[in-house]
Amino acid sequence: MPQPSTGTLLFVGCATLDSIALVQDYPAADSRTVASDFATAGGGPAATAAVAAARAGARTAFAGVLGTDEEGDRIVAGLEAEGVDTSAVIRDAGVKTGASVIVVSRATESRAIVTRPVPPVSFPAGSRFAELLASAAWVHVDHLGWNAVAGAGADGLKISVDAGNPIPSFSPRGVALYVPTIERLRAEYGEDLSPGDLLGKAVDDGASAVVATAGSEGAWVLERGGESVHVPATPATIVSTLGAGDVYHGALLAAVAAGLPLVDAAAFAGRTAAASCAGLDGRSMIPRQTISPVPA
Repeated sequence: MPQPSTGTLLFVGCATLDSIALVQDYPAADSRTVASDFATAGGGPAATAAVAAARAGARTAFAGVLGTDEEGDRIVAGLEAEGVDTSAVIRDAGVKTGASVIVVSRATESRAIVTRPVPPVSFPAGSRFAELLASAAWVHVDHLGWNAVAGAGADGLKISVDAGNPIPSFSPRGVALYVPTIERLRAEYGEDLSPGDLLGKAVDDGASAVVATAGSEGAWVLERGGESVHVPATPATIVSTLGAGDVYHGALLAAVAAGLPLVDAAAFAGRTAAASCAGLDGRSMIPRQTISPVPA
């Protein structure tokens, strides 16, 4: 059984402030649609993953780049309220904080996102980021955080990668926990391969362990030297799936760091992500919970 990791889980990458409206059907052009609910909440893959891990009892920190605007202030306040260390966040007066307007359709259980891009993620030499990177038990990156960590020298780090979005110049070689979608693996290795073969290709390319998610179909898990295992999805009452994948990543890493075997960690992450779908935003319904390691 994996041994629990002590120390901070460092999440690096994207943070946004999201304004979200729940409607029955998407509005037509030049129309006025009444929303049944409306929320403003923090978002972004790495930032939301940090919140999910913190609510699972992990010690967490977030590193990213925000403007010196109101949106940035609200993002930092929201993370700190969850107990997430924000000391490595860069506040840059020359950029605008990432923000999105999101319309969620109840009829189709889908969403449409209009977004202001997140500033590039980089950190100056000698920054607090370097200190946290050197001492972290695990480092989790999204598509924007990968280059910042790889460029800082990833040798010896236990890295978890959210590969739901394309990452230019990415290779899973040396990645301890690679978490793509099945669709991403199919795009990389071929549409005709089985899930087990797709995960095997990623391990052959250097990942130590792979957890590939497939929404309502659950996830597939493979560790180097083992056999692939399918983990069924947890039934969910869905208001919105916004941020569910990000919640999954944070809960998965928290469970792995707490010492759960990878299959059990994937099941825990699935339950946590399913619970989060009961909320309109990606964070309000993330459960606060304690991870109990499986007895030896």
